[in-house]
Parts: sequence; structure tokens; C-alpha cells
Amino acid sequence: MAEPLKNQFGADVPRAIAAMVQAVYPAFQSEAFVRSALDGYDALALMPRGMKIAQALRQYLPEDYAQAATILMDSLHQPHGRDMGQSLASFLFLPHTQFVSTYGLAHFDISMQAQHALTQRFTAEFSIRPFLEQHPEATLQQLTRWASDPSPHVRRLVSEGSRPRLPWAPRLRSFQKDPAPVLALLELLKDDPALYVRRSVANNLNDIGKDHPELLAQTAQRWLQDASAERRWIVGHALRSAVKRGESAALQVLGFGAAAQVTITGAHITPERSRIGGSVDIAFAVHNPLSTPQRVLVDFCVHYVKASGQTKPKVFKLKTVELAGGATVRLGKCLSLAEMSTRKHYPGLHTVEVLLNGQAQPLGAFEVVPA
Repeated sequence: MAEPLKNQFGADVPRAIAAMVQAVYPAFQSEAFVRSALDGYDALALMPRGMKIAQALRQYLPEDYAQAATILMDSLHQPHGRDMGQSLASFLFLPHTQFVSTYGLAHFDISMQAQHALTQRFTAEFSIRPFLEQHPEATLQQLTRWASDPSPHVRRLVSEGSRPRLPWAPRLRSFQKDPAPVLALLELLKDDPALYVRRSVANNLNDIGKDHPELLAQTAQRWLQDASAERRWIVGHALRSAVKRGESAALQVLGFGAAAQVTITGAHITPERSRIGGSVDIAFAVHNPLSTPQRVLVDFCVHYVKASGQTKPKVFKLKTVELAGGATVRLGKCLSLAEMSTRKHYPGLHTVEVLLNGQAQPLGAFEVVPA
């Protein structure tokens, strides 16, 4: 079992922050700060640990927020002794972002300066969101300016922080209802030179499509006009969830709007019964009976049994096949039934479908039994 992420965010974090702050603010009561931060620390998960440290910073930094934020920003350049090879090394600055988002809403300008500095060390994608909710116009104006910032980390903040459905964060309900302000930001970034930023743009547009599928398709179609290879990649990545959902408008944008005139042969799902922790092999052939070539988007869908006994579909991407007239291609996948943090398996009959240009055809079924 993987080590909990919080284990990389241990007692060394508040101690490192204390040393960094005291180096620029000698009056800082380091020992008292560390004791306060570590009181009940072990029982907390990752994000609450960051907030516990932020609360201790509020207690031991000057009461004046502007002065406290300035001290924190000055401390960023101090040595911290953290092993930057650790996967959560940059999370050292998580408490700083939580400090800004919790205590800095009434101090817009200095908080924006702090966000700009912090997102280049960690990420301000979470801490910018309360400002978008409390000061939408001013924050959108700031993000518009940052869309041309020299730092790709700052430009990524523009797209990532404004995602309506950002994982690990509360949704931005106003942008779910009306994504026009977000789309205006994405327009500024759709040809960004950094893949790091372009991937965030695609994820944001993918979020928007979950609430506004037609708008997603319209935007994607417009972006494809005279598009570079990089922008075409953004469109494809932004449409991935819509394609999995079989939305006709998204499939049409990608050239798969028409039903595939192919036949499925030789379907095999083995074994018919598999234990939790085992695996299942799914194989089938796609045949083009026409004399003309066809380009077909082929995926498959497993209807997983849930704890309630109901089923929930999950689409797995396979490939786009170019089938010459009369040609046949054989496809398959080994499906793991190992327990994962993102998927728990339950006994029952799991049906399988193949998706051809988004349209489902039955392949068969397999039964999952207890380990």
C-alpha cells in the first residue's frame, strides 16, 4: 500500500517555516509557533495540516495583515532544508497560500502580490478561488493581466485557478452557470508556448463542457480553424470526457459524427468468472465490409457493479483505426480487477460494450466473484 501523502508533510514542515520566518523577522517566536502548529497535528490529513500551520502563523506573525504577508513573502527566499526530491516538496508553501486565502480577502493588492510569488513555488490555484468569489471583477482583471506574464506558472494559474470544477476544491458555481468570463481567459492562453499551460487550458475547457456541452463543441470547432498542432491537441484533450459520454456534437467536431458501418466479430471475454484482484481479457475484431476506407473511433465500456448493486459505466479509450475496404483489425485490453484508491470492485455481473464513433454495441459480460 502506498505511503499516505501526509507523511511527507510532517513535523519538519512547521520547523522549516519557523526558521525561514525568523531569518527575516527575528522577533518571531519560533518555538511557540512550532508547539502551536504541532498540537493535534498527527491526527490531521494533508490539507488540514496546512491550515493548522496557517492558523499558527496568524497567531505569531504581526496582527497587521500587510506586515505579516510581507514577512512571509520575504521568507520565501530563505533556505529550508527540505528534500526537493520528495513528491510533496513544494507543499512546504501550502500553509502560505492558505494564510493568504483565509486572512487576506480584505487586502486585495498585497494578496495578489503574494499569489504571484507563491504560485511560482507551489500553486495558488486553490487560494485564488475565494478572491474570484468575493472580488470577481478585480480578480478577473488581475488574471487577464497575468495571462501574458513571463512565468508559465503564473499563466497556468490563470487557467487552473478559474476551472469551474477544479479537483480538491469547491466548485465555482457562478462560472458553472456562466462560463463566459473563463472562456475569455482561455482565449488568451489557447496558443500558449508552454505545454504545462496548454494542458491546463484543455482541462478547464473540459470542465466547462460538463455543464455546457454545446458551448464546448462550438468553442472546439472555432479553435480548430487555422489551428496549429498544439492547439489541435488542446481541442482533442478538452473533448475527451464528451467523447467518452458519446456526445454527438463533440464527436462531430472530431469527424466521427456518422455511425460507423462496421461489424464486430470474434468477441472474447475471458475468463467468464474472475475473482477480485484478478484480471479479464477483452478482445474483438472490427471489420469494414465496405469497399471504401473508414476511420473509426473505437472505445469500450464496462458497466461496473457498485456497492448498492446498481451499475455505473466507465469508458476506456482504445484507438482510432483506419480501416481499408474489406480490412479487419483485432483489438483488446487486459482489464485489471485489482483494488485501487480510485476504484473498488464488487461481486456481480459486469456487462461490456464496444463504442464505435460513440455508439454502443454489446460485447458480452463477465462475473466478478469475491477474492
